Amino acid sequence: MNKVRTRYAPSPTGRMHVGNLRTALYAYLIAKHEGGDFLLRIEDTDQERFVEGATEIIYRTLEKTGLIHDEGPDKDGGVGPYVQSQRQAAGIYLEYAKKLVEKGEAYYCFCTQERLNSLKKTVNGEEIMTYDKHCLHLTQEEIQANLDAGIPYVIRQNNPTEGTTTFHDEIYGDITVDNSELDDMVLIKSDGYPTYNFANVVDDHLMGITHVVRGNEYLSSSPKYNRLYDAFGWEVPVYVHCPLITNEEHKKLSKRSGHSSYEDLIEQGFVSEAVVNYVALLGWSPEDNREIFSLEELVEAFDYRHMSKSPAVFDVTKLRWMNGEYLKAMDPDRFYEMAEPYIRKVIKKDLDLRKIAAMVKTRIEVFPDIADHIDFFESMPEYDPQMYVHKKMKTTRETSLQVLQEVLPLLEKQEDYSNDALYETLAKYVSDKGCKTGTVMWPIRTAVSGRQMTPAGATEIMEVLGKQESLERIRRGIQLLNQI
Repeated sequence: MNKVRTRYAPSPTGRMHVGNLRTALYAYLIAKHEGGDFLLRIEDTDQERFVEGATEIIYRTLEKTGLIHDEGPDKDGGVGPYVQSQRQAAGIYLEYAKKLVEKGEAYYCFCTQERLNSLKKTVNGEEIMTYDKHCLHLTQEEIQANLDAGIPYVIRQNNPTEGTTTFHDEIYGDITVDNSELDDMVLIKSDGYPTYNFANVVDDHLMGITHVVRGNEYLSSSPKYNRLYDAFGWEVPVYVHCPLITNEEHKKLSKRSGHSSYEDLIEQGFVSEAVVNYVALLGWSPEDNREIFSLEELVEAFDYRHMSKSPAVFDVTKLRWMNGEYLKAMDPDRFYEMAEPYIRKVIKKDLDLRKIAAMVKTRIEVFPDIADHIDFFESMPEYDPQMYVHKKMKTTRETSLQVLQEVLPLLEKQEDYSNDALYETLAKYVSDKGCKTGTVMWPIRTAVSGRQMTPAGATEIMEVLGKQESLERIRRGIQLLNQI
């Protein structure tokens, strides 16, 4: 068998959609699982949709996700150029389109837009145009005269109107369509650029692509692609069509969802490794139902034969959980580096941000969650004194007030405000009083945080706040309890 070669062929039209990232990922995994090559090709033939800077986004996203291409515009593997506009300028597509014309598999079409508009019909509320092969019947003399006169033209594929065409997809099996449904699609547009449908067939062949990975919206176009391969006498690649990705309402994932692109997700505080891991599971399941994979482990485990036909639901809740697992397992230094900007948005005081980061590391799912966990360090929130009452801890207003009044002088004398030293002092108080630890720690934590839930215990919080701030907050807690 030939060496497996796959490609990711995006159009530079903006941020990388989650569906496009999955296509790139699956193409990468198929190639690398078999020790093959992963190519990057930029398909910029649709000049109207071209977005400045979008090519850089493609490079940056592939680099950050670890999907490093073996060949591409910046890595010539001998089958370039790898940018379609450059291939068009070299005359590659027109050359191959003319070969089809010579074979009778394609023809020049000089129809005006007005005539094409007259062929439009409304079917089920949708306007469609099926070309009637009008220009197929022009004589060679008429064609040459039109060309000499400079009349604008396109080159169309000459598809049969009778019989059927069958193609095979690795996920969806054999699919047969009536040839009467195959429109004579345009191969070369009037501006000289190839259509996507034509260029990708020519490029895939010339670049030796063995496996074509794409979304299942291209299933309906595959018979036309196969007819092009057959017309040229080329080997048809292995087709792997990926299932649709939907939102929780089972509608197509759109930009309005707020998390349709890779960059959207990164901006929302997800980490790249978790996004890649989660996207891999949108349409594919490992044999053992495992969920957490590094990219290297995905390469090892990925088998496209285990992909699903059914639409994959993009579940933000599941992605958040998975992201949280990655944060918990992350190296502390890297976590701090990534968390620091989020912490500094909230904490303006001169506090130990590394200790604060360590407190939240196992408690958040995405980085923006940090703010709600740590804002009390910056300023004491208003809080309900009833928080001092805790049935499980058996704390009442009276017991909480007593604890705060009795530990205050101990903490005022305390010089060492490290977590261990503070805990030792309070543990001795617990022992001397013969009470439960929670009975003491609950009111102290409430006083220094003003929160029912905190990312750390009382003494860890006090260590970060320091002596002066901790004592001021405890005194305030005593005042509140005296008022009720």
